Amino acid sequence: MTHHAFDTTSAPTRHVWLAWLIFAVIWFGTIGHNVLIHPDEGRYASISLGMLQSGDWLSPRLNGLLYFEKPALPYWLGALSFQWFGVNEFAARLWPALAGFLSIALVGFTAGRLWGREAGHLSAMIMGGSSWVMLNSHFLNLDTGLTAFLTLSLCAFLLSQQEDAGQTTRRGWMWLCWAGMAGATLCKGLIGIAIPGAVLVLYSLLSRQFTLWRRLHLITGLIILLLLTAPWLVLVSMKNPDFAHFFFIHEHVQRFLTTEHRRTGPVWYFVPYLLVGFMPWITLLPAVLAQGLRREGRCLVQPERLLLIWALFVFVFFSVSGSKLPSYILPMFPALALLAGRALADQRPAMLFKHMIVPVCLWIALLVASFLVRRWVSADTPLAVLQSLAHHVQLAAVVFLVGAACAWRFLALERLTAAVIMLSLASLAALSLVEVGYNAYAQLKSSKEIVQTLHPTADTEVFSVRTYDQTLPFYLRRDVVLVDYVDEFELGEHIEPSHWIPTLDGFVARWQAAPRALAFLSEDTYQQLKAQGLPMRIAYQDPRRLVVAKP
Repeated sequence: MTHHAFDTTSAPTRHVWLAWLIFAVIWFGTIGHNVLIHPDEGRYASISLGMLQSGDWLSPRLNGLLYFEKPALPYWLGALSFQWFGVNEFAARLWPALAGFLSIALVGFTAGRLWGREAGHLSAMIMGGSSWVMLNSHFLNLDTGLTAFLTLSLCAFLLSQQEDAGQTTRRGWMWLCWAGMAGATLCKGLIGIAIPGAVLVLYSLLSRQFTLWRRLHLITGLIILLLLTAPWLVLVSMKNPDFAHFFFIHEHVQRFLTTEHRRTGPVWYFVPYLLVGFMPWITLLPAVLAQGLRREGRCLVQPERLLLIWALFVFVFFSVSGSKLPSYILPMFPALALLAGRALADQRPAMLFKHMIVPVCLWIALLVASFLVRRWVSADTPLAVLQSLAHHVQLAAVVFLVGAACAWRFLALERLTAAVIMLSLASLAALSLVEVGYNAYAQLKSSKEIVQTLHPTADTEVFSVRTYDQTLPFYLRRDVVLVDYVDEFELGEHIEPSHWIPTLDGFVARWQAAPRALAFLSEDTYQQLKAQGLPMRIAYQDPRRLVVAKP
């Protein structure tokens, strides 16, 4: 059957490009609105800013202490963004936003080359409208960049293995595939090699197809991989003898096999994140599974089969890991979007009607819940914060429901791609409104307001006593002095013990000697120091934070 879709009518191209323009404006338009929050956004922004300020682009430092948990590429990109666009929230989030957008474009381009233009538009818009892709792309983290490079590797591999690809074309795509793995490795470590490698092994075993290994350009590919990754790994190891063991053993082997990083969860931990994260396309998952199991032709590489293996492996791999965070499964979403676009392109437009029911019901439920925010008021979450978020949720729900109604109308006209584009734009716009509304709550997890209120001078020593807000160094534009606080600073504090104060007694002596000083601390620590008679006055206090100043 021929679908009279948005991109196949007499004037489709103008409409599609207009849709992409609107998509891009919404996508990048809000990334600088919210304050950076603790912990991840503050941590990675501070490392990048520290690189720019110190000029040391080799050894990452968090709050002035050596920090080797992750490779340096995201920090380099963050530092360059600050250099080009200034030190602000927009520049801090520009790389993940760009990485997410490029991943969407890669998915659309690949689907278009494999299955036709309509499948390309469908796959791209399905990924772009997916809530987990959008939310992670508007939040400063490392997994969105990892996903972008893994998507490049996955898509380049699929394009290289097309049966009609010539030798030169195949070699070029495979070299790009290897470069993608190198980028993923420099973003987050050996997982950038482990995921593509494991998927290829599983595909070979399950399909009993090993001939494709001859088409990987292994020798030249490994050279590309080493040329791109080895220089930094070798140089940082030479300068820092503790790097290799910490990075490869502690951050890879122990993180996966043990629970010492305290990021545990049951084996089904990622199920709700998948279900919510693939909204508004969640009911397409059975079709995704069916598409991946279907075998077509006698190609050496079945794209659908490989994509399904990719998605399932990522999900299972992190589900059995001893360390879990919600964003870890993000690399499976490009594969899901490719399969969903492929499956949807083969269906009658009317079939999408039933797939819209769940997201419409979800937004109606959120709309109803937004009027009950008083139920979630607590001592550290004021009503005003929740009301701001609730008002934005209400507006977002209306926007999505209006968009869904327009998509419904397009389906009645048998314009499938137009309906998917409209639903994707509605999802993106609604999520963006929720994100903007979250900023009132985000203030409680950020030090920006505190720094702007206190405005400490350059000669004011700033201490962080038995606690640490990751956003502090970013908004202060300088490091703070850690007191009796270890956590992820253990390696850095061990290597450079003079860069922190290990005991409360040491802090008391330093405080008394300082001409001007501020200290971020908990209520319990404040009461303990007050009982000791330490001279201090409360300079700032909100439901979650307390700052004292030296009188």
